[in-house]
Amino acid sequence: MKKLLAGFSLVVMAVVYSSFNQPSTLTESSVSNDTGKVIKTGADQTEKYLPYLKGKRIGIVGNKTSIIGRTHLVDSLRSLGVNIVKAFGPEHGFRGNASAGVKVQNEVDSATGISIISLYGTKRKPSKEDLSNVDLMVFDIQDVGCRFYTYINVLADVMEACAENGKELLILDRPNPNGYFVDGPVMDMKLKSGIGKFPIPITHGMTIGEFAQMVNGEGWLPNGLKCKIKIIPVANYNHDMPYTLPVPPSPNLNTPQSILLYPTTCIFEGTILNYGRGTYFPFTVVGAPDLKGKYEFSFTPVSIKGMSETPLYMNEVCYGLDLRKVDFDKLRKDKKIQIQWIKEMYKAYPNKEKFFDYKQSKEIGNVDFRTGDSKFKEQIIADVPEEEMRKSWEPALSNYKKMREKYLIYP
Repeated sequence: MKKLLAGFSLVVMAVVYSSFNQPSTLTESSVSNDTGKVIKTGADQTEKYLPYLKGKRIGIVGNKTSIIGRTHLVDSLRSLGVNIVKAFGPEHGFRGNASAGVKVQNEVDSATGISIISLYGTKRKPSKEDLSNVDLMVFDIQDVGCRFYTYINVLADVMEACAENGKELLILDRPNPNGYFVDGPVMDMKLKSGIGKFPIPITHGMTIGEFAQMVNGEGWLPNGLKCKIKIIPVANYNHDMPYTLPVPPSPNLNTPQSILLYPTTCIFEGTILNYGRGTYFPFTVVGAPDLKGKYEFSFTPVSIKGMSETPLYMNEVCYGLDLRKVDFDKLRKDKKIQIQWIKEMYKAYPNKEKFFDYKQSKEIGNVDFRTGDSKFKEQIIADVPEEEMRKSWEPALSNYKKMREKYLIYP
């Protein structure tokens, strides 16, 4: 068993990952809050929603994080007599085995025989035909609280489909492991893309249930649509509470460290650096071959099926930062995107004109879409002090925080 990093103090009852990319054998109910009370996800509280499902034809939007205890939500509900007629899977697929960005096909679930409709293939939202034999939709997917993590987009698309077709959406809420802070530039809607659809900062500070209320309340569905939603809240939870996920939410967020570093390290997707793709510790290291001699730490990306088949600098030694060694206690107390890491790596990289040039490789994205702010890249290049960069995010960031308060379920 690999222990969490020293200094990464989570208020848990010995929750650990059995390996970098395997789920824990413990349940979510093994996580306690700072008062000693057990955190219970919406899904775990079957007594609150099982009667509501009885007699209805149910559609499930889920993935490998959709669990009750140790068992997948679909398997659990079927054993309890719930009539599940269809399942819908997001990026990475319903059982969570597809790589990032890889299109997922419709299939039949081998474990249950239920038809699975992909929402990350030829379409992004359920069709009228998909919902024709569904009385109630259930949404249960673990999010990590970042604008560029695509599950909030899936939520909005499903809400839109439900609203268009007169279907109610039951949301089984889960904690946000990055819910303890709100930070980053609010997205310029001119940069709207598949990894950013809403005018929110990089870390939005909400659970899936809270975000659904914001989508409705701010009128973000097309044509003034409102989705009828019912939320089963997380019990004994608040936003500042450390929370370790029992199941990796996607193949490349496979450790507690990667999830806490993700709000910052995902920005490196828009640079010439490898950020751990092609390793078993993605989003926790950053480097490139051209940094040899400037950093002692090194790693070598390789092709890993189901995680990263063609990583940047495959089979080349990369030199850079090992962020697994940061003080995670301090990281949580800072409550900030770690801009200094990006500034440091830009200063260290010898060919600066290539640093943000996404034309260098198909494995590099446009950093503007990741930050949601076209000024961010230019500020890094110009070595603008971090304090000034943060001032440029205002007043949009403060306005967002005030708006967010209307939709919060938890302290």
